Amino acid sequence: MDGHAQSGRALITTLLPAAGFALAVLAGCAAALAGFGHRWGWWHYRTGFAVLKGAAYLGIAAAMVSLAGLIITRPPALRLGAVLSLAGILVGLLTAGIPWSWLRTVKQAPSIHDISTDTENPPTFVAVLPLRKNAANPAEYGGPDIAAQQRKGYPDIVPLHLAVQPARAFEQAVQAARDMGWEIANASSDRLHIEATDTTFWFGFKDDVVIRITPEPDGSRVDVRSLSRVGKSDVGTNAKRIRAYLRKLK
Repeated sequence: MDGHAQSGRALITTLLPAAGFALAVLAGCAAALAGFGHRWGWWHYRTGFAVLKGAAYLGIAAAMVSLAGLIITRPPALRLGAVLSLAGILVGLLTAGIPWSWLRTVKQAPSIHDISTDTENPPTFVAVLPLRKNAANPAEYGGPDIAAQQRKGYPDIVPLHLAVQPARAFEQAVQAARDMGWEIANASSDRLHIEATDTTFWFGFKDDVVIRITPEPDGSRVDVRSLSRVGKSDVGTNAKRIRAYLRKLK
């Protein structure tokens, strides 16, 4: 009887860490495919979000199984099991942490998807309008309500003033957009107007950007507007994009 008990315990000691690690790897792969599946055209982004949610629950389960495996593999002789368990805990928690982080950002950030450094007279889209013909979100600015939410959520999103002539500011603005990896749709030196599209890495969401240069007595003013094609909330993506662009332009 003791032999059977020891044999059973040995089997559990061997299988539990491996099972936890396998679940963690499965959760991580599911989370990755949640976004890339939409980017590759396999499913709608809402399906991707559902897959990501399932991956998060699977990640939590993997972390719990791995923790149990770590507890029963404490002796030094079972070092491999401990390593697998630790890896399972780490991967499982990381997988679960991604949607949790998104959910936290959604609750904190304003539920908008159109961000502009000029909310009173935002730059307008022209060249990218044909590309947005099937977009769920309109290209027209939402007005005072959107502006008020932006000012409350992102008070740091303001115009950039450069101590260079408009022609030079335009050249710098175009180069900075290219450095950001954006696809330039139009760059008019006469109008001092630039339009581009940025594609997010994971889900492949396409967001459009318009940049306007305005002459000033001591240089140039740069205004940037970033607009998502789909989604009510951008989870702060457009504001982050504008901040990164303005930092590069400086």
